[in-house]
Parts: sequence; structure tokens; C-alpha cells
Amino acid sequence: MILNTILVATLYVHLNAKVRAIEWRVTFIRMFRIIQIFLVLIPIAGASLIRAQGGPPFITDDPGTPGNRHWEINLGWIANHNPGNAYYEVPDFDINYGWGDRIQLKYELPIAVATDPNNTTRAGLGESLLGIKWRLYEYHRAGEKKSDENMLFSIGTYPQASINNPTSAVRRGIVENGPQYYLPVEFTAKVGPVGFDGEVGHWFGNQLVPSRWGRGLIAGHEFSDRLELYGEIYDLQDINRLNGLSKQRELTMDIGGRQTLDHGGHIRLLFMGGRAIQAVTRQNSEPNWTAYVGVQFLIGPKDPAENPDAPTPR
Repeated sequence: MILNTILVATLYVHLNAKVRAIEWRVTFIRMFRIIQIFLVLIPIAGASLIRAQGGPPFITDDPGTPGNRHWEINLGWIANHNPGNAYYEVPDFDINYGWGDRIQLKYELPIAVATDPNNTTRAGLGESLLGIKWRLYEYHRAGEKKSDENMLFSIGTYPQASINNPTSAVRRGIVENGPQYYLPVEFTAKVGPVGFDGEVGHWFGNQLVPSRWGRGLIAGHEFSDRLELYGEIYDLQDINRLNGLSKQRELTMDIGGRQTLDHGGHIRLLFMGGRAIQAVTRQNSEPNWTAYVGVQFLIGPKDPAENPDAPTPR
């Protein structure tokens, strides 16, 4: 009897390990195919405009800033849907200001909607997200005037704090307990005809929310001066367990971009759609679909190069 139990347990462990190995192999193949498709499509479009840009509508961010005295305001409708739990922002107000050419100040506040496993939906004010982005280093193509177009590599950091507002959103299960803090390292690079953005960061949780790793990669191309398309892979994974609960993970892949809507380049349509790479169940946090649809407003003083007769800003 004991021998049979040992054999059954051994067989179960062996089969479970095989299943996990197959799942990881399928995940790797899917990720590799997406990257292959992107590497094929970008050279076909031509390499005259090559730049990957993180930030809305994507999860991964980059070291780029709006520019001195410029505003970037994003108004977005965001969805992260799992059969057991769903979360929406309707909308999300994301306000950014360029303080110099290398620093960005951020304030973000969503109207949040959450649906629990009992299919009960609640809405309220989401967390306030405050941040300061600092591009520490940038490298440009030699012999040319420095610009975003000839920037070959840059690296920066973007510390952020997520703070609960004085509402009942936490008690009603709409948002997580705060405060939480995020410390990432971000980079952008150009390799031949492909532009990349990458981010690796640590979310510092609290007694009720686990700490997490955030890791993302974007590959993209500006197909014209009005249209940008990108592919993204993002991984958000719990670091520690709380109250005996299993660690959660969101490993997602998406495709999206930006389309300029006006002649001056001040208004852009933002769009993105994706889903989890791994299996989706009601018990895990993997989304069976994610989406972002929004509008971006770029506001600020004109570049003197565009209007040589304009007085120089003081």
C-alpha cells in the first residue's frame, strides 16, 4: 500500500513537471513568433523613421519626456478582463509636464470599475499615481545635431507612488490597499531597422499587497509621420506570498499604436489590444483580453526651428 502511494505520488509529480514544461515551451514559441513577425514587417516598411515609444497606450514606459514646458495629457479607456475578476478605467486621466528636456512630472487619476467573482460591479475613484521621470543618459549619432530622431540609446528611471484617495474604494474592493511604490529602470535603443523600449521595475507592496516585478519590452516603427505601430510583451509577477495565497502573474502580449488626427500633430488617437500568453482561469489574474482606447493631447510652446521669427522663450 505504501509502495503504491509512493509510486502514484512520484508519477503525479513527474506528469505535473511535464505539463509545466510544455506550457513554458508553448509560451516561448508564441513570444518568439510575435518577435519574428515584427522583425519581418518593420524592414518592409522602410527604415527612414525608426523609433519605439513607450507609455500610453502601452504598459511599458521609456525614458522619453514631453520636452521643456510641454504638456502630454492622455485620456484613456482601459480594460483588463479575466472571467473571475475584471478591472476598467473609464476614463483614466494621465497628465505629464516636461520640466527641462530630461525630467517629466506625472499625475494620474482614473475612474475605476471592478467586477468580482460573484459578478458584482462597483465603481469609484481609483488610486492617485504620482511620478518623476529622469533620463540619466542619452547617446546620439555622431556628427549630427542632437534630436529624438538620431538618439541611438538612452536610459532613465521613473520612481512612482500609488496612493489611495479618501474614498471607500478600498473597502468596496475596487482598488488595492496603498501606498505602493514603483522603482523602474527604462531604456530605449535602435538596432538596425528596429527600435526597442525596455523596462524592469520593482513594485514595493505592503502588508496586504505583495511586492511585484514588472518587466516589459516594446518593438516598434513609425510607418509615417502620422502613424506608429508597436508590439509589446509585459510580465507582472508577484514576488512574495501573503496569507498563504498563491503567487499571481500576468504575462501578456499586445499590439497597438498611435494615429495623428490633426495637421499640427497635437492630437493623437491611442489604441491597443492584447491578451495573456499563458492559460486563463477564474482563479488566476491572467486576462483573456486587454484594451486601451484614448486620445493624447500634446501642448506647449512652438519649436523655434519651426518659426525662426518667433521670440526666444525666457
